[in-house]
Amino acid sequence: MTHPWHDITPGENLPMEFTTVVEIPMGSKIKYELDKRTGMLRLDRILYSAVHYPANYGFIPQTLAEDEDALDVLVLCQEPLAPMTLVTSRAIGLMTMIDSGKRDHKILAVATDDPEYNSFQDARELPPHRLALLRRFFQDYKQLEGKSVEVDQFQPAEEAIPVIEADLERYSTQRRRGFSV
Repeated sequence: MTHPWHDITPGENLPMEFTTVVEIPMGSKIKYELDKRTGMLRLDRILYSAVHYPANYGFIPQTLAEDEDALDVLVLCQEPLAPMTLVTSRAIGLMTMIDSGKRDHKILAVATDDPEYNSFQDARELPPHRLALLRRFFQDYKQLEGKSVEVDQFQPAEEAIPVIEADLERYSTQRRRGFSV
C-alpha cells in the first residue's frame, strides 16, 4: 500500500507548485489526521465549535514541519475535495500560528486545475473578507476545547517558499537518518 506522506512525490515544480494530499474537505466539521504509521486517515475529533473548514485542508508529502507533522496546506477551490485526493496546488501565501507553544505554518494555496482560483498568484489578491474568514477559523476552532492559539496575518506568496524548502529538507534529512514515525 502506498503511504501518502512517504511515497507520494511532492511535485515537479517545487517549491511554488506542489502536490497536496487532502485530509479534510472544505465545509467539514470532521478533523481527520493522517495516521503516521499506517498512512490511513484517523478521526481525530469532531470540531467542538460551530465552525467548519473554510478550505480543503491537507499536507505536502515528504515534508516535515516544526510540529513534527507534514506541512499543512489550505487549498482554495470551488468544491469540497474528498479525503486522500491529490491536488496540484500553488502557494499564494503563508499563515503562521502558535499552537500548543509550537509554530504551525499553514501554506495558503490554490488548486491549479480550478479556473475560479488558478489565476490568483498572491493572497493579497483575494478579497479581504476571504482572508479574514480563513484566519478567524483558526482563531476560533479550538476555543470550546479550552485551547487557545495565536494566529498571525497572512503573508505574501514569497514568504511560503523558504518554509516549503526548509520542510522538504528537514524531511529528506530525517529520511536519510532512518525516518521514524
